Amino acid sequence: MGFLARVFGRSSGQSGGDDGVEGLAKLSGTTTTCRAAITALAERYGAADGGYLELPASLQREPHNPVDRNAVAVMVEGERVGYLHRFSTPAAQLSTVGSRPARVQIFTEVLPKGLRAEAWVWIGARSPQWDWSESKRPPMSSKAKAEIEHAELRNSIREGLNGGDDRAGELRAGMVNGVHFLELVEPIKQLKREGRLEEALVLCYAAIEGAEGGRARREPAPAYTEHAAIILRKLGRKDEEVLVLKRWLALCPPEHRDGSRIGQRLAKLG
Repeated sequence: MGFLARVFGRSSGQSGGDDGVEGLAKLSGTTTTCRAAITALAERYGAADGGYLELPASLQREPHNPVDRNAVAVMVEGERVGYLHRFSTPAAQLSTVGSRPARVQIFTEVLPKGLRAEAWVWIGARSPQWDWSESKRPPMSSKAKAEIEHAELRNSIREGLNGGDDRAGELRAGMVNGVHFLELVEPIKQLKREGRLEEALVLCYAAIEGAEGGRARREPAPAYTEHAAIILRKLGRKDEEVLVLKRWLALCPPEHRDGSRIGQRLAKLG
């Protein structure tokens, strides 16, 4: 059973490491914003091709994160090695400045572009219930990983939709034609890789609509707007690029606009 299924529906009035909350979640950011930190950690322990680590960690809220003020970082030995998925963060039951202990497992493999690391976090007082192990490793290549992540995400969303609570309502708000906007990430990326930019742009606008519906009084998830802006730039449609950026900024709280990547991208367009 996945992290969302284990913790959806629990009371959010508790906090701490022994409050009954438990679950498993894959970390995001291990190959992007936190890549250098998690790679340095793996190298420090001598984990290279076929490497495996299991270490104590802590979850830490980042209320001043310029991309997502609800972000929850996963810290190991002072290094930020990844983030909880945004739909997992409410289930972690952290106060605005709170933290809680956890454990992480990190898998490493040397690919053509260098060392790659993937990581999962276990929250709870019991011994971790990992889906993968040193002898049963997860897929590490981008293609294989994307296929499994997409399937897991779809399952998590469906589990959440069946929960019948506030979280289910929030997920439903992010649906467009029966598909949640989070499910469109990989199809958009695949179409971009194949050079099918017009088709990718159609999915971007559908995802933007879903992200706006599911924003729950926050700014919409910015990734789809960024994808759309990049595509429009490649297509030479500057006016539409400006409009899609302004669309996101119009729904972003004023205090988060100037420091956002969307705001910076728009400023460069003059």
